[in-house]
Amino acid sequence: MGIGTTGSTAEFRAGMSHPGYIGHMSRPGKLDTAVVDAWLAKHPGWAREGAGAIVRTFAFPDFAAALAFVVRVGCAAEKNDHHPDVALGWGKARILWSTHDAGGVTQLDLDAAEACDRVSA
Repeated sequence: MGIGTTGSTAEFRAGMSHPGYIGHMSRPGKLDTAVVDAWLAKHPGWAREGAGAIVRTFAFPDFAAALAFVVRVGCAAEKNDHHPDVALGWGKARILWSTHDAGGVTQLDLDAAEACDRVSA
């Protein structure tokens, strides 16, 4: 998702895919708290969930729009082999990003969150 050290946010925006993170490839390391906090300050709606994740609830006019958003996020996540926790309800979708094998938030999560913001618009 415009991910890691080899990808860019533009790549995610263009194809919502980055072949450098399929299965066996290494993932980026956990980011320092200050880096995540600085990112959160620039991205309204996103917040920490515990020490190791970022989360946002997106609002939509109805269930169908929320479902369509979740499907777009899910397709991109599958292509990138990096999957959020998702909660879907009428007119809302909650997306939580964390890189479990790194033990917290990585650049992969921040890029994925930015992509979610773009596809929600």
